[in-house]
Amino acid sequence: MGQYTIKMPDIGEGIAEVELVEWRVQPGDTVAEDQILADVMTDKATVEIPSPVAGTVLELGGKPGAVMAVGSELIRLEVVGAGNVSAKVEHIVQAAAALPPAAAPQRSQEPSAPAPSAPRSPPTQRPPVAAPAAMHAPGEKPIASPAVRQRAWELGIELQFVHGSGPAGRITHENLDGYLVAGGQPRTATAGGGYTQRHGEEAVPLIGLRRKIAQKMQEAKRRIPHFSYVEEIDVTDLEALRAQLNERYGASRDKLTLLPLLARALVLALRDFPQMNARFDDDAGIVTRYQPVHLGFATQTDAGLLVPVLRHAEAMDPWATARKIARLAEAGRSGRAGRDELSGSTITISSLGPLGGLVTTPVINHPEVAIIGVNKIVERPVLRGGAVVGRKLMNLSSSFDHRVVDGMDAARFIQAVRALLESPALLFVE
Repeated sequence: MGQYTIKMPDIGEGIAEVELVEWRVQPGDTVAEDQILADVMTDKATVEIPSPVAGTVLELGGKPGAVMAVGSELIRLEVVGAGNVSAKVEHIVQAAAALPPAAAPQRSQEPSAPAPSAPRSPPTQRPPVAAPAAMHAPGEKPIASPAVRQRAWELGIELQFVHGSGPAGRITHENLDGYLVAGGQPRTATAGGGYTQRHGEEAVPLIGLRRKIAQKMQEAKRRIPHFSYVEEIDVTDLEALRAQLNERYGASRDKLTLLPLLARALVLALRDFPQMNARFDDDAGIVTRYQPVHLGFATQTDAGLLVPVLRHAEAMDPWATARKIARLAEAGRSGRAGRDELSGSTITISSLGPLGGLVTTPVINHPEVAIIGVNKIVERPVLRGGAVVGRKLMNLSSSFDHRVVDGMDAARFIQAVRALLESPALLFVE
């Protein structure tokens, strides 16, 4: 038998280090060739690392959350044959294994799996304390002076469980003392109106996608001076048109949500405002404006927020947009989205659907210069033509990079989007 060391492979694109997200195997497990050993994360996507050989896991090279350099030891297996560990290293490993446990040298560079703790005997169980019987009928208010009530409250004593020895069953200070001496149980909380206090805390490390999100948001807020612009949109006619299209074409085409129609409005408005469909390299001081619209749309997954990219949104009708968005969102949620599907956006839409609230302040997807936030649709009374009517209203909460986008241009851009959404027939006119 020999040992086989698997090193962190070069994933490409100039990546020098990755984050270890999850182990798929543990020491002692038998693995087959091409079996997935671990998930690692680059700046763009999660990558599965397969085993090039079959064997038994001897040692893991790190814990989830560790940042590992390309070429560092990922995992060590015991294999049939000589393996790929040099004879000198093999001799050292065997010599270390022959030492008593207390004398075996420890590795200082890499973490090892913690040794299992010795089983402990179960703690001694206290006999349950029987709940005291109430001394007063339900709804009956115990008789006590204000001073006694104040002291009972401070001690956490419920007066309905205390026997009163005074006239007409009045509870006295001596009755409180006797209740405590007899083993009466006070309330857990004494200053919270009788509610139970809770204790404890949990430290949750940021690893994997959550760490990348934190780094991305911090970088965006640190480098980009945001300003936000909120506008109210009357989407009554848009929603009516959407319902008609779904009724007529729902059986033969995918049903439309608001998002594909909003994407269409952005594509048309960006023709007159190309400075919004851009990326800013602030290190080089260069703003790159794009003719194609590579539309990012923020997607919530179990692991955190991803931004799949709808490439060439300008070339798609609303139904093609709906199909592509659904496919990309599913790929993102299932972890199957590739690196090319999660990078390269030129402008982003952020929407929380029915949870969208009235106003949001979305964070720009660096290095883009604009992000469009979609809030929920609310039906409210509106004065139109001197009459109060119910209309479906929705706010667009958008953020812009103030270094390269002026407030007037941002307002004009959103007003152009508003005009298209409030006259939805224009969405289908080239």
